[in-house]
Amino acid sequence: IDQFLSAGEDKWGLLSGLVLLLPHGYEGQGPEHSSARIERFLQLAAEDNLQICQPSTAAQYFHMLRRQALRAWRKPLVVFTPKSMLRHADSSSPVEALTAGRFETVLADLEERPDARRVLVCTGKIVHELRAERKRRNDDTTAIISVEQLYPFPNTPLAETLARYPEAREVVWVQEEPKNMGAHFYVVPRLKAAFRRGGVRSVKRQASASPATGSGKAHQVEQKTLLALAFGTGNPEGE
Repeated sequence: IDQFLSAGEDKWGLLSGLVLLLPHGYEGQGPEHSSARIERFLQLAAEDNLQICQPSTAAQYFHMLRRQALRAWRKPLVVFTPKSMLRHADSSSPVEALTAGRFETVLADLEERPDARRVLVCTGKIVHELRAERKRRNDDTTAIISVEQLYPFPNTPLAETLARYPEAREVVWVQEEPKNMGAHFYVVPRLKAAFRRGGVRSVKRQASASPATGSGKAHQVEQKTLLALAFGTGNPEGE
């Protein structure tokens, strides 16, 4: 990965269309089954050397692979894929979504929320959990955006999507990973550049030496706390 995938084009002019499908998702199965180290791949990303994606629906996954197969200038594709989304009803797509459309680097909220006061921005399977929590709370003041491609970062699509919510005064980056892992350090500065009319904060697990807890019960408590913080107004660790 270090020698060829991330630097092969720069060092030797060698192109690669290799696709890495890496299991990643906090599902209570322990540290070895939770993290593919998103933060490390983002550290390797520069000069358009990689594509780093985390699609949230079947249609997005299909169009992402189709784009990879059709592109003329080859680039390695790193994909983070949680196992739980294989059978998750919310990640399924109608056939029409596969036969039409394209891969979208940013997905706006499925529901029209022009009066949203808070916008949650995330990547990966947690988008489905945030939507379920919003429904449970009967919250009509929060919009949820999914960043489907982390690198190259979709600055313009993200800014355009945020502009759909003119009443928003707060943007929250929500990630399942601990504070010292995941895309937190990479995404938050870009969110601040894209959203200047209000505050930007982040919700994540506390910094940890291990990617995840080995206890299923502890995982459930952490996940519940994470969702509560996303819909709250404060972060215990701050920025």
